[in-house]
Amino acid sequence: MSHIPAERCLDIIGLLAEGANTLPLGEIAERLSLPKSGAHRLLSTLVDLGWVAKEPDTSFYRLTMRLAVMGQRFYTATGIPNICQPILDRLAQETREFVRLAVADGDTLVWLAQAQGATAGLIYQPPSSATGRVTVYSTATGKAWLSTMPRERAIQIVTDMGFGDADRQGPNVVRSIDDLLKELTLTEQRGYAIAVSEAEPGVSALAVPVRVNGVGPALGTVSVAGPSVRMTAAQIEAIAPRLQSTAAELAGLWPLRSGGTTLPDRRAARVA
Repeated sequence: MSHIPAERCLDIIGLLAEGANTLPLGEIAERLSLPKSGAHRLLSTLVDLGWVAKEPDTSFYRLTMRLAVMGQRFYTATGIPNICQPILDRLAQETREFVRLAVADGDTLVWLAQAQGATAGLIYQPPSSATGRVTVYSTATGKAWLSTMPRERAIQIVTDMGFGDADRQGPNVVRSIDDLLKELTLTEQRGYAIAVSEAEPGVSALAVPVRVNGVGPALGTVSVAGPSVRMTAAQIEAIAPRLQSTAAELAGLWPLRSGGTTLPDRRAARVA
């Protein structure tokens, strides 16, 4: 039995979820390389099932709140809000920067929780598009995660993802496998990953993998990010021990460990 219709329905949901988009039929069909008739048929199915709504005035399509409600239920069920969020909040308050948690999900890394510590001056907040999967080659978060796995697997993950459009990233973004491997070696040596004006110009971040007893596969990563004018090399070095301590604390309390080291596997953003 073909699963293409189901996959295409998920593609539509993913497209509409980008920045909470409201899109016309023609644009949906064009962006997903679908014939209009096929896109209309799939959208009608999603409307009937309650996942998508059609605006009566414009005939544009948007997601209903059903996906958000389901996501919130799953997020609460992971235990992250009760167990991990207070730890992230504390680190954000200590560093006065933006703190983020990502979780390993098969061969992907997924943003899951965050805390804002900056209260004045320049306040870094990721764009709305920086949700879902982590762009692993251009972020400290991604490099911290990749550094914990065999190099062959890391290379395959990045090759499958591709290096993206350089014009939409920072001037220091990694552009080759050789450069990435050098970054992963440096990450292992220092104990944390760094990204300076890579995913976004003017933003610096450091990240540490969350690993049980500091070994084995990474359960996820925890990162601190902020404006580069404030997140200097000296500041990054000062924050690193606190971030490493936080990663160890999260590993000891990790709520997803009872069901395995990652989120449920599935077939198959940007900064911090």
